[in-house]
Amino acid sequence: MKRTTQGFTLIELLIVIAIIGILAAIAIPSYQNYSNKAKFTEVVQATAPFKLAVEVCYQQTGALTACGNGSNGVPAAYTGTATVYTASVVTASSGKITATSQNITSGGTSSFTYILVPTAQATNNQVTWAVDQANSTCVAAGLC
Repeated sequence: MKRTTQGFTLIELLIVIAIIGILAAIAIPSYQNYSNKAKFTEVVQATAPFKLAVEVCYQQTGALTACGNGSNGVPAAYTGTATVYTASVVTASSGKITATSQNITSGGTSSFTYILVPTAQATNNQVTWAVDQANSTCVAAGLC
């Protein structure tokens, strides 16, 4: 009589469990980082109206020093609870925009700053924006 075996051997089962463990160890942190970046895009997008207002203010006044919150068409500082992930957006008198996040990560630090610094181009009267790499905490966290 011929003996037929059915099922998996112990080695085959252990290999499958090891593969699933490796995939989970890589996939879960990657997904969490992706999710945090997606949440932080709300903070980045919240700066758009302030950037536009500073650019218009510069075109009208010819100087960035007159483009702070509540002056020359720049909106007042946002410090409300209308959004889930944006805590505040503030424009300094130099046109520098500082946005602060909230509730980005489930554990650890949930507040990150995103600072945009304007530079006026004298040759074409345009404003260019750069992220303040040294003072924006979102840079070190890999969110912006």
